[in-house]
Amino acid sequence: MPQHVPVTVVDYGGGNIRSVVRALTHAGGAVRVSADPAVVAASDRVVLPGQGAFSECMHHLTTTGLSDVLVDHMAADRPFLGICLGLQILFDESEEQGLHKGLGILPGRVIRFESSPTHKVPHMGWNTVHPVAAMAMMEGLPPESWFYFVHSYYVDAPTLDASSSVVCARTEYGVSFLAAVARGNVFACQFHPEKSQQNGLHILERFVQ
Repeated sequence: MPQHVPVTVVDYGGGNIRSVVRALTHAGGAVRVSADPAVVAASDRVVLPGQGAFSECMHHLTTTGLSDVLVDHMAADRPFLGICLGLQILFDESEEQGLHKGLGILPGRVIRFESSPTHKVPHMGWNTVHPVAAMAMMEGLPPESWFYFVHSYYVDAPTLDASSSVVCARTEYGVSFLAAVARGNVFACQFHPEKSQQNGLHILERFVQ
């Protein structure tokens, strides 16, 4: 396992930073947490962790200038990992707490699960991830691997669903929803690798490498 590879975790005022830092450190990263756009802009590997409300996250990213830095980072095809909300932010907009614009890296809208007697909201716990395209970040894992999810909203991206070049994996929870996307060195997942034991650590090690 490589050691001391610099990784920057973006601090946008949300939660879940500590567990992400611990897991990335275990995966061989020399992790720093920063809300400074200049620091993030100078970073090779960037992680946008996921916990909190879409609108609050986007407000912070926009008002601090971090949104432009993240867009430029991904446009340059530098290593990026988005986790949960960090995946959703990549899309056009979200209907969480009203309609709010995302970074617009990928086409699609973030919408809420419909609650039912068999599918409570939020979707919380372990679920299988079904690969639909090859992706380097999950190479070496068995098909139908289990990962940990905590979310009430999911990405609806019909134009992406028509192509397997970006959508890498899907998961079932009442509906079939997007679980992971990859484009070049940009990878984002709806599940939490930092909470997914060995399968999650495998992904974080691949990102650090």
